[in-house]
Formats: sequence, C-alpha cells, structure tokens
Amino acid sequence: MLKFTPEHEWLKLEGDVATVGITSHAADQLGDLVFVELPEVGAELTKDGNAATVESVKAASDVYSPLDGEVVEVNQAIVDDPSLVNFDPQAAAWFFKLKLKNVSDIDSLMDEAAYKDLIG
Repeated sequence: MLKFTPEHEWLKLEGDVATVGITSHAADQLGDLVFVELPEVGAELTKDGNAATVESVKAASDVYSPLDGEVVEVNQAIVDDPSLVNFDPQAAAWFFKLKLKNVSDIDSLMDEAAYKDLIG
C-alpha cells in the first residue's frame, strides 16, 4: 500500500520502516535529474523537514520527510546515477528508508485516489 504527500513524496510501509521516494508526477515535472543528495544514515528527520535535494536540468528542488523518523538506509544507486529516478521513480529509485517514530502517523497521508485527485 502506497501513501502520498502533497509535496509529491510516496511511502511504502513495511513494519515500522517506510521506504520513501518521489512520485512519477514529481519526476516528470522536474525533468532529467543530474544530481541527488540524500540524508545520512542515522539522521533524525522531522515531518515536512528537508530530507534530500534533487537537481535537474530545469531546477533544484527539496525532497521533504513525510513523517518523523530515523534514516536507516539510503539508495546509493540514485546518487551514482540520478537518471534512475526518471525511469523508475516509484520503485527502484526510492530515496531512503525511514524508521517511523509513530507508525499510526501514516494514516494522516493521502491514499492513491486522493493523490490522483490532487494532481488532476
């Protein structure tokens, strides 16, 4: 089950760890990515706080933490090859895994139908 934020991040929850990335819509809007900076493993992130940075040929953009938690893993593959985000943003090109402080907070995020309504 995927959940979404208004800032175009997606989450997939497994136990108390959420895999986080940017949506296909966000990747399309950004264009070809040329740089990705991820948080450090062990970093404590807060909901709506800056978690990562992406740069495309069009612009730089922040990726926000969808919930409070600790970064337990990052996807080095997208740092090495940022274009992966353009090809598979909602699967292989995940950004980081977040051990959630409060798993029930995920209920405050949008489901896929609500996200589709948001982006029209």
